[in-house]
Amino acid sequence: MGKIEDVIGSIEPLDQEAMKSAMQRQDQLTKPQSSLGILEDISIKVAGIKKDGLPKTERKVIITMAADHGVTEEGVSAYPKEVTAQMVYNFLGGGAGINVISKVTNARIVVVDMGVATELEDNPALINRKIGYGTDNMAKGHSMSREDAIKSIITGIDIFEAEFERGIDIVGTGDMGIGNTTASSAIASVITGEDVRKVTGKGTGIDDNALDGKVKIIEGAIEINRPDSKDPIDVLSKVGGFEIGGLAGVILAASALRVPVVIDGFISGAAALIATELAPISKDYIIAAHSSVEIGHRVMLDHMDLKPILDLNLRLGEGTGAALAMDIVEASTRILCEMATFSEAGVSDKTE
Repeated sequence: MGKIEDVIGSIEPLDQEAMKSAMQRQDQLTKPQSSLGILEDISIKVAGIKKDGLPKTERKVIITMAADHGVTEEGVSAYPKEVTAQMVYNFLGGGAGINVISKVTNARIVVVDMGVATELEDNPALINRKIGYGTDNMAKGHSMSREDAIKSIITGIDIFEAEFERGIDIVGTGDMGIGNTTASSAIASVITGEDVRKVTGKGTGIDDNALDGKVKIIEGAIEINRPDSKDPIDVLSKVGGFEIGGLAGVILAASALRVPVVIDGFISGAAALIATELAPISKDYIIAAHSSVEIGHRVMLDHMDLKPILDLNLRLGEGTGAALAMDIVEASTRILCEMATFSEAGVSDKTE
């Protein structure tokens, strides 16, 4: 836990002076005050995150983490677990949704094997930090050891810190892992205290009968493992996933280094729950990209008091929603930095 505690201890509050400066400039730009709504709020928050009244968010990076889940043995997904590895190769080949959207938004993609259930071929574009060949089946016992849960978070911290050295203004989180909505629903239920059925959706597209079974499996896993809602490491180890822990580490490290984190959907939301339970202050560094179709996602966002930027009926994951929302964040900061003030443009301000 040493490195995790060190990172958490280095997370500082948002810089109020930078936010005040950004707010004052927003009020001087050539527009009626508050006429750009949430875009203004985002730019002020980013100013506080980056400790800069004129923040830049041009260097965009999506960190997509992949891992398998032993609970797929219970038939909780419409797809076989082999799809996880196949989709990683698709990411590396440039053929996935996140690849297409990232080209549009000019975001760099970092693909990480946190625990895919097979040995992946070496690829210079793939970071291999495999903790295990998928988690164990949480319906029969703990998903992973406490030691591996801690290791997954530290791995996420290490990966972000390394990528930060390459240059990051803003980071988005993404995921791939058949069965990971099951783990995320379990995490959501335990941490928020909400009933399992109210945070469990159809994931990859299972039918109503399979959904009923999925709910019962999650309820059973929580009953068997008894995760401690006050101990996020315990929750992660008992019902979580390697990629969820890794993304929690990314969020913590980004917060410590004053980089805004745009979280994607349901699985990223589970990672954010773990991170914000470990370090409540990290919530201030998070921007929610969108509201997922997965019913538990809104429960997660409400628990963290985060308001999503987009609502597009997305549920793909991979970081697709985060990549889209990052362009909106960049637009907000460019307006703050590049839009003329009334005095600069020689435009008359409103009369008193």
